[in-house]
Amino acid sequence: MTQPMALIVGVGDGLSASLARLFHKEGYGLMLAARNVGKIGTLAAETGAQVAACDASRIDEVDALFAGLDGRLDVVVYNPSARQRGPLAELQPEAVRQAIEVTAFGAFLVGQAAARKMQQQDEVDGRRGTVLFTGASAGIKGFPLSAPFAMGKFAQRGLAESMARELHPEGIHVAWVNIDGAIRNPGRSEPADRPDSMLDPDAIAQNYLHLIRQDRSTWSNELAIRPWVERF
Repeated sequence: MTQPMALIVGVGDGLSASLARLFHKEGYGLMLAARNVGKIGTLAAETGAQVAACDASRIDEVDALFAGLDGRLDVVVYNPSARQRGPLAELQPEAVRQAIEVTAFGAFLVGQAAARKMQQQDEVDGRRGTVLFTGASAGIKGFPLSAPFAMGKFAQRGLAESMARELHPEGIHVAWVNIDGAIRNPGRSEPADRPDSMLDPDAIAQNYLHLIRQDRSTWSNELAIRPWVERF
């Protein structure tokens, strides 16, 4: 059997690193894409992954990333996002534009390229591939001082839902994951009186794997993940 292949875009040392390790453990070949590939060399060596430099908000770089992929592509995960915090009246328009380009336009570029590639693939067990977008509660509700992030995540969520409605009948599973809480990334710790108040990135990764393995008759197009302390 041909080794399944997964592409993770926007790789760092948090959730995407947990995804890479889990996918490697489950037998996937990996392509890890990041703007600064120098920061992911150790992870790539650990997981036997190929690496590619890519700014996902740039059309030419996304095109080059997918042109460099050989063979079947089973899974694509889009992780990048950008924040610009501050009072609405004080936000710099160009910085806001850049943040939205990373969170929303980059998601479109990668989602479109993934769809084009997967549409050309034969179905295996009723599917041609899976595309997952890492969202946030900002895609459900806007918070003060965080308008650019909300705009990007709302757009990303709408993109994922539109893609799901269009592509599910073609055997391409698309889902948006609402990460509704802080992730326990390296260097972050929880208060002693609030154990498990942050999301464990390894546990989040297991939920992504569950989505990938869902039977086609019960595909989810959205999943909310939150710790016990997070308010709905």
